[in-house]
Amino acid sequence: MSKFELKLPQMGESVAEATLTAWLKEVGDTIEADEAVFEIATDKVDSEVPSEVDGVLVEKRFEVDDVIQVGQVVAVIETGGAAQPEKAEVTQVPEPAAAQTAAVVEKEITAVRQTVTPDPTAAPASTSERFYSPLVRNMARQEGIGQEELDRIPGTGKEGRVTKQDMLTYIENRGAQPVKPAAAPPATPEPAPAAQASPAPKAAPAVTAVAGQGDEVIPMTRMGKLIAKHMAESVATSAHVQSFVEVDVTQVVQWRDKVKDAFQAREGEKLTFTPIFMEAVAMALKKYPMMNISVDGDNVIRRKNINLGMAAALADGNLIVPVIKNADQLNLVGMARAVNDLAARARKGELKPDEIKDGTYTVTNVGTFGSVFGTPIINQPQVGILALGAIRKMPAVIETPEGDFIGIRSKMFLSHSYDHRVVNGALGGMFVKAVADYLESWDINREI
Repeated sequence: MSKFELKLPQMGESVAEATLTAWLKEVGDTIEADEAVFEIATDKVDSEVPSEVDGVLVEKRFEVDDVIQVGQVVAVIETGGAAQPEKAEVTQVPEPAAAQTAAVVEKEITAVRQTVTPDPTAAPASTSERFYSPLVRNMARQEGIGQEELDRIPGTGKEGRVTKQDMLTYIENRGAQPVKPAAAPPATPEPAPAAQASPAPKAAPAVTAVAGQGDEVIPMTRMGKLIAKHMAESVATSAHVQSFVEVDVTQVVQWRDKVKDAFQAREGEKLTFTPIFMEAVAMALKKYPMMNISVDGDNVIRRKNINLGMAAALADGNLIVPVIKNADQLNLVGMARAVNDLAARARKGELKPDEIKDGTYTVTNVGTFGSVFGTPIINQPQVGILALGAIRKMPAVIETPEGDFIGIRSKMFLSHSYDHRVVNGALGGMFVKAVADYLESWDINREI
């Protein structure tokens, strides 16, 4: 028999960790290949992680609510048969011998303490038996939080454990509520210096909202908190710049009205405007491949594949971004199928981890909610995102060989946010203009 280590899979390029939300199998349970073993949650999706082999679950490395890094071993499965998990042998020590051993160990510990800490006024080492995950201890070490201070942080996890979010909340408010230092031995008085430096100014405390009488306090969801964190990090990472282009999509609207019924009867799919816009973006990315990039330190990674993220609103008000892989290789029928399928399963919470990762550029349709245009935040580690505004009928000047006249046209705004660290205004403007040109030159007689 051999043992298989079930690791946390890569959930997306920008996702480095996930929270274990539930165990679906217990130690000793028989597991079949592709059968779900545990559930995890990230800021993008909740998902089940299946086993890759047949066997028996013999070890669980994490508890519910633990934060797990991508690639860490979460469970161990014994393959080659349905044997029960092996139990480590425990050597029974006679009670008198155990007591004698304990006395010797305690004596040695006392000697070590006297050697290391001879000063009786020094702060004693923590005797807390509280459990801290490696992630929490690493955060404490990076922030200079000692054991005594760590022991005083309130925990909201299982059995009062300190979670990553508890640490982030404490670190954020740490400056406003300084920890009282441990008592120090009295120092020998020294003559006061002739001049004393002014004390360093204290940082302003963080502004917090206070609920008044009658106000309703609504806790943010786990996904909501993580989305808020990632949006703030994106603004802090990328130098956001926007370009706006007004597009005449009259021919697109007329063409869709002409073919949508026949399309649904033939393909069994609704033909919305979204796959048309996604096709236009894919073609523009082929023309301007330096918009299909990511930043890695001082390097730029130009992506081989064009994988379009499609922001979708969920019923709880949060957003998720399923990804259409190799979008430039799909015809309009294939694009419509992909858009409809991903949007429907996103609303039902049925997306798989692989369907929300590896995006290289994102499109969001703010016009769905009536917005004329918007200034979307870049989906890291991408460098651009396009917002589609509402299509409106508007009076417009129409140029013809016979002269100009005013007519009613269907128009919309494209709002392009891009990372000015690596995308200059010329490239950002030419890209969104290419999308507009593709839509304005739409062939009203196109066949599908």
